[in-house]
Amino acid sequence: MRVLIIEDDELIGDGLQAGLSALGFACDWLRDGKQGLAGISAAPYDAVVLDLGLPGMDGLAVLAAWRRSGRSEPVLLLTARDAVDDRIRGLDSGADDYLVKPFALGEVAARLRALVRRRSGHSTPLLQHGRVSFDPAARRATLDGAAVELSARELALLELLLGNKGRVLRREQIEEKLYDWAHEVESNAIEVHVHHLRKKLGSDFIKTRRGIGYTLGDEA
Repeated sequence: MRVLIIEDDELIGDGLQAGLSALGFACDWLRDGKQGLAGISAAPYDAVVLDLGLPGMDGLAVLAAWRRSGRSEPVLLLTARDAVDDRIRGLDSGADDYLVKPFALGEVAARLRALVRRRSGHSTPLLQHGRVSFDPAARRATLDGAAVELSARELALLELLLGNKGRVLRREQIEEKLYDWAHEVESNAIEVHVHHLRKKLGSDFIKTRRGIGYTLGDEA
């Protein structure tokens, strides 16, 4: 899951980026409202964490401009404890949820997962395909009920594929979802991750559509 963080407070922004990355998110961090306004187009983000008190351009103005232009990414607002009117205006302007500062990192992650799940139409947090299940909150994959050890990138790829059942994902789409700006992608990285998932979850778990990309195999 790839997330855009727009927060000018260095301590909060750094903590969010580092903490969410450790929980399996690919995170990009911008510190200015005008940068954020344009930055949302830089990658296929699954969700946005947006502070309201931004330099350059107020967070509410950024949000309103996104919605006017037709952008539909789920937005989680960060607000001050006493900013009730801002929270109301934010929700009325198209925000999907909000958190009051100070907040717990785990709650930020849980709310982001819930926003993305709601947007994708998944009624349950558990993702499943055939004999394979994945719990996004616990970052835990199982095969026939037994835990499977996967690397962080392998877990991220598994989550991406399970969240896009029935779709063929191009290699470029997968790279954009799994890697943030801070990480370069080796030329064969996706192929290596696919190979490892097949070894651990079954050779038919992922199908290659030659010249197109990857998709989940048939459910057993």
